[in-house]
Formats: sequence, C-alpha cells, structure tokens
Amino acid sequence: MSIRCCSAMLYPPSVNCSGKTAITSGCHSASKFSYNKPHTPLLFSTHLPIASPLLKTTTALRRNTTRLPPLRFSGAADVIIVGAGVVGSALTYALAKDGRRVHVIEKDLREPDRIVGEVLLPGGYLKLIELGLEDCLEEIDAQRMIGYVLYKDEKKTKLHYPLEKFSYDVAGRSFHNGRFVQRMREKTSTLENVRMEQGTVTTLLKQDNKTVITVIGVQYKTKDGQEHKAYAPLTVVCDGCFSNLRQSLCRPKVEVPSCFVGLVLENCQLPFENYAHIILADLSIIILYRISSTKVRCLVDIPGQKVPLPGMANYLKTIVTSQIPYELHDAFISAIDRGNIRIMPNSSMPADPYPTTPGALLLGDAFNMRHPWAGGGMTVALSDIVVLQDLLKPIRDLSDSTSLCRHLESFYILRKPMASTINTLADALYKVFSVSPDEARKQLRQATFDYLSLGRFFSSGYMSLFSGLNPFPLSLVLHFSATVFYGVGRLLLPFPSFKRLRIGARLVSCALGIILPVIKAEGVRQMFFAASIPSFYKDPPGR
Repeated sequence: MSIRCCSAMLYPPSVNCSGKTAITSGCHSASKFSYNKPHTPLLFSTHLPIASPLLKTTTALRRNTTRLPPLRFSGAADVIIVGAGVVGSALTYALAKDGRRVHVIEKDLREPDRIVGEVLLPGGYLKLIELGLEDCLEEIDAQRMIGYVLYKDEKKTKLHYPLEKFSYDVAGRSFHNGRFVQRMREKTSTLENVRMEQGTVTTLLKQDNKTVITVIGVQYKTKDGQEHKAYAPLTVVCDGCFSNLRQSLCRPKVEVPSCFVGLVLENCQLPFENYAHIILADLSIIILYRISSTKVRCLVDIPGQKVPLPGMANYLKTIVTSQIPYELHDAFISAIDRGNIRIMPNSSMPADPYPTTPGALLLGDAFNMRHPWAGGGMTVALSDIVVLQDLLKPIRDLSDSTSLCRHLESFYILRKPMASTINTLADALYKVFSVSPDEARKQLRQATFDYLSLGRFFSSGYMSLFSGLNPFPLSLVLHFSATVFYGVGRLLLPFPSFKRLRIGARLVSCALGIILPVIKAEGVRQMFFAASIPSFYKDPPGR
C-alpha cells in the first residue's frame, strides 16, 4: 500500500507580515504553502486561551494535577499528533529530538488506568533504547520479565527469552501502564519544540482538489469547550483502540473474540518470579504477571464480545480459583472481595489503510491490533515509530508534499517484519490455546504445549518470536508447521489407526484454518515477498 501524492494541493489561507491575506496554491513545481513560517498565526496566536494544561513534573503527573503550558514556539507545527499515550508520547519525543515542532492533542492528561498495555517485550525494550526513552521505565517500579511459565493439566514448562547475547539490562518489562505513560509525557513535555495540550479532536481537516483528498490539520475542542483548528503538513492519529478518527483513514475490520476480566492481587509471591504465568485452563486462558513489587496482574480471558459484570465475582470464585496455582488462592479471593473487577474487550484489527490520504498517518491501536494475550502491542508500535522516524529524517521541510509522500510510501512495507510476526503469532496461538470441544483442536492444543516443553531449539525458536527479537514471518510459519507435524506424528505412533489418521488429517485442517486467514489479513505479498512491491525500492537511501 502507498500514499499517493496529488499533482497540485490547495492549502488554507496564510497571512503575510502586512496583515493581508493571500490564498496560496501549491504543486510539485510551484511554490507551496509554508507551515513553518513563524509569522503564520495558524495555531499559536495570542488570542488562544493560555489555560491549556501541560504536565510538567513527576509529582504533578502522579497527583493528576496540571500546569499552564509555556508558549513553546510560534507559528504552525510541523506535525500534529492526536493522542499522548505510549505511542503518541514516544513519537512526539522522537520527532522533537529531530528538530520538528510537534503539537500534541490528548483528550485526558490525567494518569490512565488500564488493565492492558502493561508488558513490553525485549524487542520493544531495544526499540525504547533506540528512541532514547529507556529511562522512562525508572522510578515506576517496573519489573524485569525473562520468559513465561506455561501451565496445562497440572504440568508446567518454563520458557526463557533468548537473551544470552545481550547485556543484563535487556529483558522484558511489566509495569503500571499509567505510570509509564506519565513518565513519557513528562520527559516529552520538557522539550522546547513540543506543545502538549488537552483537547478532543473532533475531525480531520481535509482539502479536496478534485484529484485527491489531503489532510491538512485537525479541528479540536479544548477542556473549556472552545473549538479550535490546527494545521500541519503531517497529522499522525494514534488515539487508541477506540479511535473515532480511523474511519476516514483505513478500513477498520475490528473483531472482538473475547474479553479480559482483570484483577490486581496484592502482597503475594508468584511461583516463578520474573516470569509471566500463562495457564491453559479448562474453560479459558489465565495470565498472571507482576506489575510492581507488591502487585500482580491477573487476566482471565472469557470468549465473547461482551461479558456481564453481575455474577462475575461468583464465577471467578467457583470456577477460576481452582485453575490458578494454589499459593495464589488467598490473594485471588481477596482481590475478588475488594470488588475492583475490570472488564476489557480484546480487539483484533489488521492494518488496512487507504492508499490515497496524503498528509495523515495512523499508528498504534488506532491502526493495527492483535489479541493482547501475548503482550506484543507496544513492541509493534515502538518498532513502527523507529521506522517512521528514519523515513522522515531525510526530509528537511515536511510541507514538501512530494518528498513527504515519497518517503512515507515505504512505511507500510518496512513495518511488516516485526508487525506481521507478532500479529500472526498472537492471533494464531490464541486460537490454538482457546478451549474447544473439537478433538482435533484439543490435539493441536496439546501438541503445542508438548512441542514447547521439548526445550532447546524447539522452545527457543518460539520464544525468539514471542520476544520480538526475531521479526521474521517465515520463521514463525516454519515453527508453526513443525508443531503441526509433531502433533500428527504423536497421533500416528507407535501404530496408526483409521481413527488416528482421521484426527491427524483434521488437525492439519484446523491448523491451516487458523493460520491462513491471519496471514491473508496481514498480506501474503507484504509478509513474504516485500521486495516485489514497488514502494519497497523507494526506501530513502542511507537508512
């Protein structure tokens, strides 16, 4: 997919120094509207209210208080970013460090309170280092994560991330999502060319010149209810999984296969510290991991688009308690009795952007989602930010629409290795691990557990994919195929029977029915034959 440029683009009126208004049209060979002239009062003129909140200190952030923002720069921004979560804050910092003037608009600058977005894979941690944001994991009581413990039918196997070639600091991390977000906002807001403002973006501003529709900015409403417009040559939308702006930039095909029921267990010890515990229970998948030195997150996956809250406490006590490790029973019951039970729908959405929307880009969960059980969302997003930052670096003037479009054409291809690997792994293995009455599905679930229990190359191959350290879709397909053949071989040995042959054939059919739709949604050509796509060759030299 690519972003096609128009041969001519019309821009909003500019105001010259004498106060006269001029309508400037731009094309590839003619002069163009300049977003960067400091005298252009499109965004930060003196008549705007000065009460827009900007978070400044750790203390203020954690107390959910706000401070008045200084006027960081005059004139229009180079980039408008919608959303200041993990993705928006990281992208703002990356672009601002490159000298871009960035205007961030976030609907709520208070500390977020979520039950997902709490795990960063080792591959994502390396991207965080590349962006210069690894210190945001300090002072939030983040916990090291070095692998998983997989439980099934009173058996367990320990799976390690392949971190032998890295320094000790490189590992996964788990933490309070809100604390991490606020640390990133704090660091980002200290940059002089960043303006962080609280407001709700209601619509994207577009210019239609009959050949193509170009996004030229946003319209937003501040906390006091005033409507404003902001203009920039590039608008990046990263307002999360419930984005109300993605409709005009992509073809959203959101699926909700299940919901997470979330609890916080306090003052307890996990059977294996520094590991996430994944329990393939009789009725669902249960996930446990530490988010601070005193708290453990528990997520119970329940199939269905909606899960009723009434009666959930009784369900957790009577059905789920017996499925978790015995040493956590008391803490689990106490968490239920405290009553802070949270429910979050688990969404999956393949990336399917429109190819004809210059001036705008989607990132994060607004753009692409996978089932969150594997914790890969932040790793994919941070990888996307690194790709986008590298693509924009050669462009001195973002208002040069021809150069901007040419460089962004490669984004959707260059992001594929990391994104497709983690997306396919998360969605395919979620279906494999889900409970099913089908005997072939049961055999596939058992075969996957046994394959991972073999250790050595078998588990390390999967774990390199799980960790985001091996972003190669072909490697995932090979390991998934090996798991299927292993499952069939177990059925046929020592003596095949007609019933076992039939189950083996259905096992293969089930496996293909699981992974092929996921690969199709990701794009077969983009995943495995990226070099055959023209935009791949337009990658700017010197990256």
